[in-house]
Order: sequence, then structure tokens, then C-alpha cells
Amino acid sequence: MTDTVRLPANRVAVLRMMPMPADANIHGDVFGGWIMSHVDIAGAVPAARRANGRVATIAVTSFVFKQPVFVGDLVSFYADIVKTGTTSITVEVEVYAERNRLQREVVKVTEAMLVYVATDDRRKPRALPPL
Repeated sequence: MTDTVRLPANRVAVLRMMPMPADANIHGDVFGGWIMSHVDIAGAVPAARRANGRVATIAVTSFVFKQPVFVGDLVSFYADIVKTGTTSITVEVEVYAERNRLQREVVKVTEAMLVYVATDDRRKPRALPPL
């Protein structure tokens, strides 16, 4: 059974994408790697803003596929910083798919936790700037 939910009303999507046939297998199921790469991009957006510059992904501490994504779904990626360290930024990313655009069924399809590190122009870790 699919849990039907709503898109988060109090948050703005960092990315919105619609997967195409090249992003899926022969049955129309979108490859997990396509979702993973976009989760990494979405997570990097708030991390780079907080770091005020370059960041690098150093860990994926959690990644759960809750529902499949299909060709033609409108996929929304929401990313929020949940923790910062001296050089690191932990970001939670939630992914929702809008199916059957006429009926607008919404399902949460993925949730992940990623860690980024702020880096300098030599790609070495650097301290986060003060807020």
C-alpha cells in the first residue's frame, strides 16, 4: 500500500526534476543511482550556502528508498541542515514524487542523510565561517 502525503508546505524544494526514459530500466522504474546523484546535488545546495563556498561530500550516513520513482513523476528534493561541526555540515534530504499529475498523488520516495565538508581552493578542509 502506498502512503499518500502532501508536499511540505513550509519548505521550498531545492530541486525539482522529471525523470525521462533514459533514466529508467525497461519497466519505467527510475534507477536508484539517478535518485542518489540528485540527492547529493540537493544536499550540497544548503551545505555550500552555509560554507559560503566549496563543499565536498564525505559521507552518506543513511539512504532509504521508500517507494519507486517512475518516468514522468515530478520529483521534488527538500534539503535541510541538521548539524554543523568545525568543517562539516550534515544535511537531511527528503524526496517526494507527484504521480498522476491530474490527480496529484504525492508519495515520499526517499530519505537520506549526507555529510559535507567545507574545502578551500586546494580542496583541503577549512573551518566554516561564523553565522
